[in-house]
Amino acid sequence: MTVSPRSPLTGAVRVDGSKNAALPLLAAAAALGRTVHVHGIPASADVQLMLALIQRSGYRVAQPVVEPGSVLIVPRPGRIAVPVLAEATKIRASYYLVPALLATCGTANLPWPGGCSIGDRGMDMHFRVYEAFGDTIATDEDGYRVTAAGTGPHKVAIGLPFRSRGASVAAILRAVIGRHRLLLANPNLSPEVVGLLTALGDAGWVVRIEDDTVAVEPGSTRVTTVSWEVPGDKIEAGTLACAVAATGGSARVEGVRGADVAPVVDALNLLGIAATAEDHALVVHGDARLTHHPLRVLATLDPGGLDADFEPPLMALALGMPGTHLFADDINPGRHGNLLPQLARLGAEIQEISSTRCRLTGPQRLSGAAVHATDIRTGAALLIAALTARGATTVTGLDQLRRGHADLPAKLRALGADVTEVTR
Repeated sequence: MTVSPRSPLTGAVRVDGSKNAALPLLAAAAALGRTVHVHGIPASADVQLMLALIQRSGYRVAQPVVEPGSVLIVPRPGRIAVPVLAEATKIRASYYLVPALLATCGTANLPWPGGCSIGDRGMDMHFRVYEAFGDTIATDEDGYRVTAAGTGPHKVAIGLPFRSRGASVAAILRAVIGRHRLLLANPNLSPEVVGLLTALGDAGWVVRIEDDTVAVEPGSTRVTTVSWEVPGDKIEAGTLACAVAATGGSARVEGVRGADVAPVVDALNLLGIAATAEDHALVVHGDARLTHHPLRVLATLDPGGLDADFEPPLMALALGMPGTHLFADDINPGRHGNLLPQLARLGAEIQEISSTRCRLTGPQRLSGAAVHATDIRTGAALLIAALTARGATTVTGLDQLRRGHADLPAKLRALGADVTEVTR
């Protein structure tokens, strides 16, 4: 793909459903044991693979022709043989399948998760969750096996050492398939997890969310119609807003909850780029009065904090903004090792303080070059940087980008970006 500078970006565009929200919602739909209608499914590669894996795990997955982006997930009666799911190694979120597999097979046999290569994100905390329910774990170099307990405790209390999204979802869904009462301390309370808990509440479960605990327990089974909506992709919205801001443009990014993109809006306003978060949109107004104020972009798992996936697009934006800006992502320790060398190919000068922290001083002048999307968020950041570089930039590795975004380049083109697909 070739990206040439063309500014400013203007107009309106609508984001797809969120990959990060869709994956746990689909796994929950399978774990619930009832027919669930899920709307707003994005066409990103990871989500489509998850649907195929759910079908292989003993569930019927129907995609109504008259409702694009909608699926019905229907449980099948009886047990099935434990499937071989070798392709699950392509995505990180394959671990969300464990509860659904325990429900249909009694055993989940999965390869080690794959996805973006952005540092070690081990499974130890997940295994501690399953052991708290009485399940047994076996591992080898190829993957892991979780076998459900014959009878487990009626009430399970788990305290997580840090606010892991994956382990929080694992605990919640394991409680759902066994109809256990769960008290989860130090849970992840990102919009994706809160959205999952809200969906379970709509399906009849009793859910209580506090600052430091989440409690779920079986409730009414009278809710026969279960219909869930995948929220708009906050990361895609933030990426598009950074692209618009980097080119000095103005645009309305629709289909995203304003509260979900508040950290990005705060960062833009701090730089002097007028932006607002509305109920269902993020708006960049285009009347920038740059403040020279330094950004401090610190990824965190704390409620209301900055999602680590916002950091790469904000870094690409900051390259053109006056001031000395600090970035840190201790959650994904390999991300900077992917991103910084690719930005350096465009001429970016970024000082590495450590493997997870860096600083840069802007504005910097970038030049077009050949770069490679080593992971989803690196690909998105490279598109933003390329929009401001002198000359054309060639971006390869688009298969990585499409794992998280069905067609981010098309949305940029809708705002006026000069982005051309190269066919062979």
